[in-house]
Amino acid sequence: MILDQTLSLEQFVAVVRGGEAVTLSEAARQRLRRARAVVERIVDGEAAVYGVNTGFGKFASVRVGRHQLAQLQHNLIVSHAIGVGDPLPAEVVRGMLLLRAQSLSLGHSGVRPGVVEALLTLLNAGAHPVVPAQGSVGASGDLAPLAHLALALIGLGETEHAGEVRPAGEVLRDLGLAPLRLQAKEGLALINGTQLMGSLLALALVDARTLLHTANLAAAMTVEALSGSHRPFGEGVVRLRPHPGALEVAAELRAFLRGSEIAPAHATCGRVQDAYSLRAAPQVHGATLDALMQAARVLDVEFASVTDNPLIFPEAGDGEQVVSGANFHGQPLALTADALKVAVAELASVSERRCEQLLNPALSGLPGFLTPEGGLNSGLMIAQYTAAALVSENKVLAHPASVDSIPTSANQEDHVSMGAHGARQLRQILEHARTVLSIELLCAAQALSFQPLRAGAGVQAAYERIRQDVAPLGQDRYYRPDLLRVRALVTSGELLHCAREA
Repeated sequence: MILDQTLSLEQFVAVVRGGEAVTLSEAARQRLRRARAVVERIVDGEAAVYGVNTGFGKFASVRVGRHQLAQLQHNLIVSHAIGVGDPLPAEVVRGMLLLRAQSLSLGHSGVRPGVVEALLTLLNAGAHPVVPAQGSVGASGDLAPLAHLALALIGLGETEHAGEVRPAGEVLRDLGLAPLRLQAKEGLALINGTQLMGSLLALALVDARTLLHTANLAAAMTVEALSGSHRPFGEGVVRLRPHPGALEVAAELRAFLRGSEIAPAHATCGRVQDAYSLRAAPQVHGATLDALMQAARVLDVEFASVTDNPLIFPEAGDGEQVVSGANFHGQPLALTADALKVAVAELASVSERRCEQLLNPALSGLPGFLTPEGGLNSGLMIAQYTAAALVSENKVLAHPASVDSIPTSANQEDHVSMGAHGARQLRQILEHARTVLSIELLCAAQALSFQPLRAGAGVQAAYERIRQDVAPLGQDRYYRPDLLRVRALVTSGELLHCAREA
């Protein structure tokens, strides 16, 4: 991939998860040189410009001599690299490398082309700086995490390469690179940005999309297992309240249920209506899908944005070429992460309620807890407990992180976004929701084993794929391996692929 002015979510995934190599376009190099020339003129001049020849944050009024400018940038990186917590996953760090290179390449940060090329070299080589997960308040961007990212460029800290964590200087030598000696403005440009928030949010969005469609499949399977009605998913019904997400979810439900032998057999069974967790799937899942669409729009803007400070405007000529702004503030991503936390948590919440419909004999008409010999056997009783525990934990995680703010830098940065908190919590909620939906699929597959008729084509294909790895439940057994096998099918996307193919 050639890095230029635009970056799509699909390109992001191809690089971050697919390992596609990235090179810098010649147009980007020219933009970088033009902006760098502005910084060099400031260095040669007398004017005090924040971040170029002054201190940072509360020290913005302290002038730094020309002979100390390289030391200033070095000091900035080493002093800010004080994050804590577990290291971020490699894919998150890869996303940070790519997004930081992309933002700098737009030519309003004033770094040399070699700085961007160094980021891309680490990315292409699979050399991932060790970045602690905690320490960002999402105000002047993700300062501490990005400082750990930049630390590797100057040969300090630790870097994971070829499955081994080693001192960054050793990894640079192996790659034939010398540590960067940062020049004026470059350290600040490397750490003023929203790239931890952006990477976490982009990866979560990709996973949440897959999870949304998996939730549609799980709902369809539960509908069939409970001989539920397909009529609430009819296009005519949903078009009377035509939210885009609801329309798309209903269409997918109809596709998964197409060709069902179960629905016609129960057309005159006398049941008036199904529980909300079944018949409201287009409305509940659809609202989540609408939130995902909005998140994609936010990321489209973010991927094409400069989140540095101060900003360089070479085209201004003799006008105002350097402007201090706040493009680094994480509020757009913070609010988006919080919205997605709620949206994804709801997928798990409604899924757990469908589990109750499947397991409770008073609601399902099936054997209690889906075991053929209840009493001696407990069946899937405790599967619902686990789902309930995860849903309840999600309620705590879904509390909006962005409503909090603790001033930093001696009140210079007096309002912060806490966007990194929200994005990390979103990642946890996704993991929980994936497990809850896997529990529903395990339960729905067991319920379908009592059903003599064939389900809709997509549901039947998913049922048969589960049965390849998980046998129907008879006598109680150690159920955790069964759940983990279903979860693996969900995580890989294989189960969804089978249903869609059918």
